[in-house]
Amino acid sequence: MNKISVLQVGNEDLSLQLHIPDFVEWNYINDLEKATERSYDVCVLNRCVNEKEARILLKKVRAYTLFLLENVELDYWTEWIFKSRVGKIYSHNKLQEFVNDDIKLFFPSGYGEKFNALTLSISQSFGGSITWDGYNGVLLNGEYGDDFYQIAYWRMNVPLFNEQVIDFWLEYDKDSTVNIQLKIEQFQSGSVSTVQNRWVFNEIDLESVVSIENKKMDGPIFVSLLAKGKGMLKIVNLHDRHSRKSYGVFFPGGKRFVTSKREEVFMYFEPGDMKPPLNVYFSGWKNQESFEGYNMMKRMGAPFLLVTDVRLTGGAFYLGDEEYESLVISGIKKYLDLLGFDESQLILSGLSMGTFGSLYYGCTLRPHALILGKPLGSLGDIAENERIKRPGIFPTSLDVLKKNTNSMDTNAIKSINDRFWTKFDKTDWSHSKFIMSYLIEDDYDPNTYKNVIGHIKNTGIEVIGRGIHGRHNDNTYAVVEWFRSQYNQILKEDFGRDGDGNA
Repeated sequence: MNKISVLQVGNEDLSLQLHIPDFVEWNYINDLEKATERSYDVCVLNRCVNEKEARILLKKVRAYTLFLLENVELDYWTEWIFKSRVGKIYSHNKLQEFVNDDIKLFFPSGYGEKFNALTLSISQSFGGSITWDGYNGVLLNGEYGDDFYQIAYWRMNVPLFNEQVIDFWLEYDKDSTVNIQLKIEQFQSGSVSTVQNRWVFNEIDLESVVSIENKKMDGPIFVSLLAKGKGMLKIVNLHDRHSRKSYGVFFPGGKRFVTSKREEVFMYFEPGDMKPPLNVYFSGWKNQESFEGYNMMKRMGAPFLLVTDVRLTGGAFYLGDEEYESLVISGIKKYLDLLGFDESQLILSGLSMGTFGSLYYGCTLRPHALILGKPLGSLGDIAENERIKRPGIFPTSLDVLKKNTNSMDTNAIKSINDRFWTKFDKTDWSHSKFIMSYLIEDDYDPNTYKNVIGHIKNTGIEVIGRGIHGRHNDNTYAVVEWFRSQYNQILKEDFGRDGDGNA
């Protein structure tokens, strides 16, 4: 069980009245100057705070983790921190229920992953056709029988600990003449035959995220897919995530959006000090599923929004069909509206894969600035460079090409490049700034920086660039440091903020 660190601020130590589980570290502090921990997983507030104390809590407490007792008066600064941390008001009895049942869901770090597509095995008894399509999935076509039988299973098991909850999401497509079930079995630790838990989910269950909760011993879980009927079945990806139940995805307050094709995008919003700008950060490519850049963005003190794409192996560059892309755009606009901001008070940013998301959606949102590290614009070129410039280094680029064009030829390369640059060329960039740190010997896409300059049709656009020697995955530290320094400079010069000094 993860240790949960609680900060309680008030005139009396509530742990003397509550039953506190062994895995909870209860830190009762009335003088917030003595709150020495860098951050806390949960904050319980049972008195008003002044401005200085509110700003300490802004640094120490993550949004969606502040709980205010109902007898506390919402004076100005108490209400300010309550809104900034998206707090909840609890009675004393409700607080005990929370500690008993749900505080275990406020573990420090969010975690998710995929069952590796390369570990997916198809039943040897299946006599139909099998077509593998990289990390875009495996396509089956044939007869599966009149009753549910195992058609596929994932060879790698996942540990499940006592009291742990794991969420599962299956990406798939199929004909209506095929029916499926997802079966999850947990073995006793050290045994390959003793099953202590079994869960079976039908298609109605699978319309939503499904969860398993272990009330027994620790032990690994084995996952298989059952099918019956006849026709096409495409198995794309199976995701597993440490669950926070209704409190959010990955982080408390993390939001999940999903299309009718079962493709997901995730967003996490912190109001900060609720003053402009809204800083949007698109996560880069990574195998682990979670948000990226939290600590960096939080230090700036301003409102921020983290966006992450978990498709394919480590992300599909935020490119999708109209439904998927509308989820990204409407999500960003929603938080702008919530803050009462407009596009002139918006910054889009990211590193590597996240730069494509910033540039691509910047064409629609036209932000005040785009702050980019290791920018990528021509996804077709990235895929083409996989063969000669960096064989075997980034095969996801080939999956992205195939996913969006259903082809791998020269026309597909040009098509996916044109999809972005045509959109870029049609955009009025007259109110935007471009700040880019690029790798001079980039083996993914060495031309994005000069292409952005060449494609901007407006005059007088401010472009700040810095070239750093190295290939795409070299010298990341220098790129990130420059990225942060430019972010802080924009916040200071254009919005009158102190950058990292705010929080």
